Amino acid sequence: MVKKNSAEIGFEKKIWEAADVLRGNMDASEYKHVVLGLIFLKYISDKFEERYNELVKEGDGFEEDVDEYTAENVFFVPEDARWDKIAKNAHKEEIGVIIDEAMRSIEKENRSLKGILPKTFARPELNKQALGEVVDLFTNIQMSDHGDKKDILGRTYEYCLSKFAENEGKKAGEFYTPASVVKTLVEILKPYNGRVYDPCCGSGGMFVQSKNFIENHKGNINNISVYGQDSNPTTWKMAKMNLAIRGIEADLGEHHADTFLNDLHKTLKADFILANPPFNLKKWGGEKLQDDPRWQYGIPPKGNANYAWIQHMIYHLAPNGKLGIVLANGSLSSTTSGEGKIREKIIKADLIEGIVALPTQLFYTTGIPVCLWIINRNKEQKGKSLFIDAREMGTMVSRKLRELTEEDTQLIGKAFEDFENNQLEEEKGFSAIATTEEIAKHNYILTPGRYVGFKDPEDDGIPFEEKMEKLTKELDELFKKSNELEKKIRKSLGEIGFEF
Repeated sequence: MVKKNSAEIGFEKKIWEAADVLRGNMDASEYKHVVLGLIFLKYISDKFEERYNELVKEGDGFEEDVDEYTAENVFFVPEDARWDKIAKNAHKEEIGVIIDEAMRSIEKENRSLKGILPKTFARPELNKQALGEVVDLFTNIQMSDHGDKKDILGRTYEYCLSKFAENEGKKAGEFYTPASVVKTLVEILKPYNGRVYDPCCGSGGMFVQSKNFIENHKGNINNISVYGQDSNPTTWKMAKMNLAIRGIEADLGEHHADTFLNDLHKTLKADFILANPPFNLKKWGGEKLQDDPRWQYGIPPKGNANYAWIQHMIYHLAPNGKLGIVLANGSLSSTTSGEGKIREKIIKADLIEGIVALPTQLFYTTGIPVCLWIINRNKEQKGKSLFIDAREMGTMVSRKLRELTEEDTQLIGKAFEDFENNQLEEEKGFSAIATTEEIAKHNYILTPGRYVGFKDPEDDGIPFEEKMEKLTKELDELFKKSNELEKKIRKSLGEIGFEF
């Protein structure tokens, strides 16, 4: 994946570098909405213009008919919001006001975008000269010419999200899950059809990768329905824009909302759930939810939401549903505040399809190691669970960040596929199948290292006797040096009056 991505990011990188001049003294968290908003505006303008020209050629006079656009899943752009007007005014002092008004006008004509688009381009701290230069760049690049086939605008949006995540550090966890982690979940779950749900959807990355997976496997995106929610109003808006660019229709609720305290999809039973909730969330409102029906396996501790997330998702699973969740490694072995008992009940209910231990440094937000929990309400392999130790996988793409390669994600996905089909050949140090009884012997701890063991050392071809002879000689030399050093130390201590 690393090589593939780096070969395809020329256009995205050009947009990022040009838009970066807008930053000035603004925080990354503020100016990302300016950049992402412009990408979105140019995208819907290009798509509108493309459809507009088709209607003009047809000659029936329907080029200003809103229904002719919505029928083709194209946003209608009013005359005063079209890109040619923005381009003509790019270098006027009021360009920020013009873009803000264009956003309002588009929202008025497209109900699904109401309250979603950023309208902060007139703010004084935004350099209007730099804004005009970025508008020029977008004007000179016809984005639709790159074609939906390569999904260039979606990729640009995703690329910029990743760059903002890199710049924002810990705050990035609110809106961005690294693509390689999401791809791994998708490769395991294979969400071809049915209801796909993410209760903490961030900017919508789980849904985007599900769509990509379906298309890469010649499936039909119309065979899935998407549900999600997020508690952060800004992140929720980014998700709506991201999914709109990708052509994904989603029910993210009418507004942002806290999943625990205001579940917007109470009756939903999903076929697939993919999520990356905040790690070890302390203040999650647990004291207000002691008698909640979602806690079928035990009341989660008030000071850590890990087992609240797990049980919330299990509650929303359809009878044959599967879920994949990214959690901190502590969730695999913790026994504090009743977590061990909850985990034991989930294991005894035969819900654990498998656990994947991932390497460190996959996230911009933290360097801690994380794991994937794969839960299945109707497992093919009853009474058994798959353990994968992927801690040695991945490639460092910078000094601080690691990515799982496409080969890594496919290898993990294939292991789960083979396990389900009862064809997996266990590999010491990487994969192992354990029965519920075996897990019980480990006190219901799910750390993969306990089950997969260590890889056998590679045979270097040197006979054992020859190795031992060499090692014993080296050890003898070390003992001699140790004795000499001890004598020198004793002598030095004696000279200053210390003897022992």
